[in-house]
Amino acid sequence: MPHFVEVALPVPMRRSYSYRLPPGLAAMPQPGVRVRVPFGRQQLIGLVTGVSDSCTLAESQIRDIIEIIDEEPALPTSLYKLTLWAARYYFCSQGQMLTQALPVALRKGADAAPKTRTLLKLTQKAIDAGLDALKRAPAQQKLAAQLLQGPMSLDEFNTLELSKAALKGLEDKGWLERDEVVVASNLEWRDTLELGEAPHKLNKEQAIAVAAINGAAGFECTLLEGITGSGKTEVYLAALEKVLGEGKQALILVPEIGLTPQTIDRFRRRFKVEVAVIHSNLTDNQRLDAWRAGRSGEAAIIIGTRSALFTPMAYPGIIILDEEHDSSFKQQEGVGYHARDLAVMRASLEDIPVILGSATPSLESLQNALSGRYRHLHLGERAGNAKKVRQGIIDIRNQPLKAGMSAALLNEMRLHLDAGNQVLLFLNRRGFAPALLCHECGHLHECDRCDAFFTVHQKLGEIRCHHCGNQYAIPAQCHNCGSTMLMGHGIGTEQLEQVLKAEFPKYPVVRIDRDTTRLKGSLEQHLAAIHRGDYRILVGTQMLAKGHHFPDVTLVGLLDVDGALFSADFRAPERFGQLYTQVAGRAGRAAKPGTVLLQTHQSDNPILRELMHKGYGEFARNQLSERKQAALPPAWHMVLARAEAHNAADADAFLAAIAAMLPKDRGFEVIGPLPAPMDRKAGKHRRQLMFQADNRQGLQQALEAILPAIDALPEAKRCRWSLDRDPQDLL
Repeated sequence: MPHFVEVALPVPMRRSYSYRLPPGLAAMPQPGVRVRVPFGRQQLIGLVTGVSDSCTLAESQIRDIIEIIDEEPALPTSLYKLTLWAARYYFCSQGQMLTQALPVALRKGADAAPKTRTLLKLTQKAIDAGLDALKRAPAQQKLAAQLLQGPMSLDEFNTLELSKAALKGLEDKGWLERDEVVVASNLEWRDTLELGEAPHKLNKEQAIAVAAINGAAGFECTLLEGITGSGKTEVYLAALEKVLGEGKQALILVPEIGLTPQTIDRFRRRFKVEVAVIHSNLTDNQRLDAWRAGRSGEAAIIIGTRSALFTPMAYPGIIILDEEHDSSFKQQEGVGYHARDLAVMRASLEDIPVILGSATPSLESLQNALSGRYRHLHLGERAGNAKKVRQGIIDIRNQPLKAGMSAALLNEMRLHLDAGNQVLLFLNRRGFAPALLCHECGHLHECDRCDAFFTVHQKLGEIRCHHCGNQYAIPAQCHNCGSTMLMGHGIGTEQLEQVLKAEFPKYPVVRIDRDTTRLKGSLEQHLAAIHRGDYRILVGTQMLAKGHHFPDVTLVGLLDVDGALFSADFRAPERFGQLYTQVAGRAGRAAKPGTVLLQTHQSDNPILRELMHKGYGEFARNQLSERKQAALPPAWHMVLARAEAHNAADADAFLAAIAAMLPKDRGFEVIGPLPAPMDRKAGKHRRQLMFQADNRQGLQQALEAILPAIDALPEAKRCRWSLDRDPQDLL
C-alpha cells in the first residue's frame, strides 16, 4: 500500500506539498526529516511534516520523493515545534521558517550527523623531504606547512580556502594520505567541569541576581537590568557555572559580530570547555561544524548572533540574550522573526531559564517585567572600582565648528590625551560626507534610484547610496550646472579621522565603521590594538557603542545627535535613549573617572534633559506611559503591511484592498495606505499599512482569517509585499 508524506518547502506559498514514498521502506520518515523532492523543473530540499495512507491529489499529479536525506529528524522536537509556532506567528510558510532554522549547508543537503570524517595528513616521505623541496610549488608548500602542525579534516580544508590543485599535487607525489576516522563526541566536560581563571568576587547586587537565577526551576524569564559597567557578564558566568556543573549546555546570543571576540574570550578563559561560535562571517562548513557540536552535546557553550538561536542542544540548560534591546535581533529581510521573542518561546518549550540582559531594556521587555510576566533583577552599581561618569551638554548654537567639533570638545580632548588616556568620538555617519554639494548652484547629488543623497567616500574615490548600494566615481562636474566647484556637505567618520590626524599629530587615530572592518578579522585586530594602547583617539559609528570594554577611555564625545531626536519613527526617542546610554557607558569603565560630552543645537530638549538628569530607567518608564496614551506598541500590538512596486498606484491599490478586509471595530486601528518615510528605494515606490489591536490574539485571528484572500488578490501579483509582525523599523 503506498504511503504519502506532506513536505514543507522553502517557498512563500502557505501550504505543504504531497509526495509518494518509495515502496519497501524499512521505516516511515519522522516529522523533521529532510527529503529531496521534484518541484516544477527543479529539485528542492524540504522537511517532512506528516505521513498518511491517502492523498487527495489525482494519480497523474502525484510525484515521487527523490531521496530521504536523514535517518533522524534534523531538528529536535522542541525546535521543530518552535519553527511551526513561529511560521504561524510571523505569517510565513512552514517551509520558509523550517529552513530558516537550518544552517545553509544542511539546506543544500549536507550530512547532519556524519558517522566518519576524512582526515588529511602528511606521509613519512613528505616529512623526510621537508618543506624546502616544495619551493617551486608555493600552494603545495603552504598546505604542507599547515599539515606539519597536525592532521586536518577535509571540512576544515574546505573552510580554509586552500588550493584543491595543491591537495591533488601532494597526493600524486605520495606526500599526503586520507584517513577515514569514526566521529565520536567528547562529552567529558559533563562529568567534571574544569575552571580556568578564578571567578571575580561578586558585589551584593550581583550575588542576589545569581542566587535568584540559580533558584529557578524549569522555565523562567528574567530581565537583568544593569547600568553600563555593572558587571552583567560576571552574573552570566556565575549562573553558567551551576548550569555547566550539572552537565547542561548554554546558548548565549549577542547582537553584533563585533561583540563576539571579547565575549568568547571571557567564556573561554573562565571555563575549560568547548565553545562553539556561530555568526555570519563564518563559512557554511564552519557554521555546520558548530551546529553539529551543539547538537551532539560536545559544545558546552554556544555563542552566536541572531541565527544561532536555532542551534540544537543535546542537554539544554539556559539561554542568555545579552543587549536584548538591540534591533539587530530582529531580522529585516525575508522572514522577519525576532530572536528575543523566539528565545523566550524556545526556553518555554525546553523548560529552561532564559535571561534577557541590558543596561537599556527594550520597552517590550520592560513592560513584561513591570507587569510581572518576567522576573525583574537590578544592578545599579558599577562593578569593581569604576566610578559614575560625569555628563555634560555642549550647546553648539552659534559656535564655530571644526569638522563638527566645538572648541570646548577639542580642549577637553587635549586634557584627556595629555593625561595619557584614550578618547572615543561617536558619529553615526560613515563615509567622508553625507552628501555632495555644488558650491555654485547648491545642487545636492541624489541617488537616481532612491529618495536619498549619495554619501561621499573620498578614500575610495566614489559616491555611494547606503540604501541600495548604487555607486559612481566622484563626478568632476555638477550634474545640474556643470560647475567643478563640488564639495562634501556635512561630516562623516572618514573626514573626522582625517581632521583629527591633522589636529592631534602626536596621537594615533583609529576609525571603526563598516568600511574599515570589511575584511575578515580586521575588527578583532583593531580592538586588540586599542587594548594594547596603539591608538589614543577612537572614531566610530554604532559598532563602537555596544558592549566593548575600553579601560583607558576616559572621554566620550557624541558629535551629532540632533538628527536622532527628530524622526518619523515612534521608536526614535527609545533608540536615542539606548544609544546615548550605551555610548556613555564606554567611559570610565576601570578605576579612571569618565566624562561624557554631548554636542547639540537642542540643549533644552526635554528628552535630553530627562536622560541626563534621571537616567534611562525613569526615561523608559515615562516613554511606556506615553506609548500607552498614544495606543502604540508595546501597549498595542502592530503588524506593518509593506508593498513596493515600480508603479506607486499598484502598491496603493494592493494595500487599500487589504485595508478594506480588516476589522475596524473598537480595539482595532487601521492606518494607511501611506508612503513609507523613504518613498522610493532601489527604483521602487514603497507604501505601508499599519494594523493595530489592543489584544495580541485578536490581531492574530483577524489577520489569519484574511490571509488566503490576501494571497489571492489580483493586485498582489503587481507588487512585492510582506507582513512585518512587531516591526522595529518603519523606514
